[in-house]
Amino acid sequence: MGMLVEGQWLDDDEARRSSADGSFVRPASSFRDQVSIDGASGFKAEPGRYHLFIARTCPWAHRTAIARRLKGLEDAVGITFADLPRTQGWAAESGLDDLQPVDGKFHLHRLYTTARADYTGRVTVPVLWDRQRRTIVNNESAEILRIFNNGFGALAKNPQDLYPEELRAQIDETNTFVYEHVNNGVYRSGFARTQEAYETACRKVFDGLDHLERRLAHERYLVGNRLTEADVRLFPTLVRFEAVYYSHFKCNLRRLEDYPHLSGYLRDLYARPAFGGTTDIGAIKRGYYGGQFNVNPTGIVPLGPRLDFMAPHGRDALGPA
Repeated sequence: MGMLVEGQWLDDDEARRSSADGSFVRPASSFRDQVSIDGASGFKAEPGRYHLFIARTCPWAHRTAIARRLKGLEDAVGITFADLPRTQGWAAESGLDDLQPVDGKFHLHRLYTTARADYTGRVTVPVLWDRQRRTIVNNESAEILRIFNNGFGALAKNPQDLYPEELRAQIDETNTFVYEHVNNGVYRSGFARTQEAYETACRKVFDGLDHLERRLAHERYLVGNRLTEADVRLFPTLVRFEAVYYSHFKCNLRRLEDYPHLSGYLRDLYARPAFGGTTDIGAIKRGYYGGQFNVNPTGIVPLGPRLDFMAPHGRDALGPA
């Protein structure tokens, strides 16, 4: 995967990504500042000042793209897709301002070393970049989602609140469950380095899906029967499940289609522009199969499966859209 060590790119970081028992360990994000309407955080909400760097393949980045579109921030916050083949981490065809491509590639590790010349750590997406101060505001997807929800005030054309105060405790509880069982669970399965670690992680994924299937049998959404950030956080994993996690990460005890309520819920969300319009299954498959040689050494990208996310979802009777 590669990482930066004191500002220099290191190609191999594999030993830093696993624990002694072979389980996958996800490192913490390093930049955790906030954007605020009045600027009290040090980063004031202003149109055109902030720019989002994501990769279409990455589910953590995907949630921020969904939130940006749900909130109507397309005019206020620019976006760059880092979808080129990874030789030194995430790379895009175009740069930004004085940070421009070299030999046709703009490597996102240059954002990190511009923000902190001696940075040591992984180069991840999403990245929320401040063009004015030339620094990274935040690279934690869950926090960027909330920055988009409430940090831009009137710059957000849609006032919809994805984290309403009266539901926050339930949303937080749901997010924790979904992260541990599903979002990160598929990675713990796919990146496990021992049979025992893989089996433990894989079974936990399906325990989580079983629970969510029962929950969605009577509710259109995960919390409060209204669209919240909990749905935004679950969708990117579900939409990648059949195409990637079932085979590439060996999460193959059951297909998502074997869960009628979960798969209907996925199609229900996908039909909305903020969800389906930010999903590119071709790019997702290329990124995983063609870019994770530790899991798929040949780099061959499978032709299938055939997916129809626009099939009827049958969820309208459970609550308003």
